[in-house]
Amino acid sequence: MSYETFIAKKVLFGKSGKSRMANPVIRIATLGITLGMAVMIVSVMVVTGFRNEITAKVIGFGAHIRINNFDSNNSYEEIPIAANAPFVTKLENNPNVKHIQIYATKAGIVKTNEEIQGIVLKGVDKKYDWTFFKDKLIAGKLPVLNDSNEFNEVLISQKTANQMQLKAGDDMIVYFIQQPPRIRKFKITGVYTTGLDEFDNLYAFCNIDIIRKLNNWDKTQAGGYEILIHDLNKLDQVNDEIYKSAGFEFYTQSIREQYPQLFHWLDLQNINVIIIIGLILLIAGISMISTLLILILENTAMIGMLKALGAGDRSIRKIFIYIAVPVIGTGIIAGNILGIGLCLLQWKFGLVTLPQESYYVSTVPVNFSLPHLILLNAGTILACILILIGPSAVISRISPSKVMRFD
Repeated sequence: MSYETFIAKKVLFGKSGKSRMANPVIRIATLGITLGMAVMIVSVMVVTGFRNEITAKVIGFGAHIRINNFDSNNSYEEIPIAANAPFVTKLENNPNVKHIQIYATKAGIVKTNEEIQGIVLKGVDKKYDWTFFKDKLIAGKLPVLNDSNEFNEVLISQKTANQMQLKAGDDMIVYFIQQPPRIRKFKITGVYTTGLDEFDNLYAFCNIDIIRKLNNWDKTQAGGYEILIHDLNKLDQVNDEIYKSAGFEFYTQSIREQYPQLFHWLDLQNINVIIIIGLILLIAGISMISTLLILILENTAMIGMLKALGAGDRSIRKIFIYIAVPVIGTGIIAGNILGIGLCLLQWKFGLVTLPQESYYVSTVPVNFSLPHLILLNAGTILACILILIGPSAVISRISPSKVMRFD
């Protein structure tokens, strides 16, 4: 054990470390780091959880990438494309592609005796991935899309069900404004809710053959393709690959391009977290600087004596940095326990609730990410140590002759 470590232990845990000023300050500094670390962990876990939850919901509705006819616009009436286009085989062999499904949409009007509401029917076939909606189903069941089925089954949102006073098992009449106008009666098999009002207020799901009949398409046509990929981080890369495979007559659009405002809003949440982390590190740094300066002032006599005995400024600075390290370590460990504990409670019991209409989720979501935890801890330790180097330079200005003469 070096003499710097020995002296640091004596200052922290020996009688000399129990001065009236130093102990309360050390406790306050430890508490400050604990609370700061906990707030940073909660902030990162909540924001990443929130981002993941919203992204998963949007992708559940629109997939990662869509392929449409190049001449299509942003309306709900697509220009048809081949449902078995040649590029599909290439996409199926792409290791980044998870699933390919066809779809078509058509706008209509739902009418009951008391209410009237616009709706968008999204037609899908039996290859459609219902994984997302299985968790969002609150009543009834998902539509059966076999070829032998009468294919008049429909899945509607809770918003539509409440506004139109409908429920699973009821019939729903939809009017389509076209030449000539058409009317279709559907059987509501299930009701879903996602919390995304932009989608819940509009979409209902049915067999794609209904859309084909309404649009006078044959069974070889569809409104477009939806592509699910394995890794969201490769979204832009896969989108480019699909665009090159599909050809110039098709238009590919990633989920970010379909809903830019929503993803820009989510990106702003990341900036908020960075600001919070920066402010907390600043406050923790000021607290540690104050603690170290008070410890130095409390032990000026010891510093003077060590200098008189031949100790260099560097060695004495090491002593006080060694004193600060246990304070930082204790605060970080306690902060991790507190922060992760709070997140576990929220994840298990959903203690903090939110208005789903405003935030798209009913409870505050959390995301446990080991890389984020490691980065937070490593960054906090590094920042605190770098901050301590400056105030420890005060030691070089302490004159042993003046201190010993004063004593």
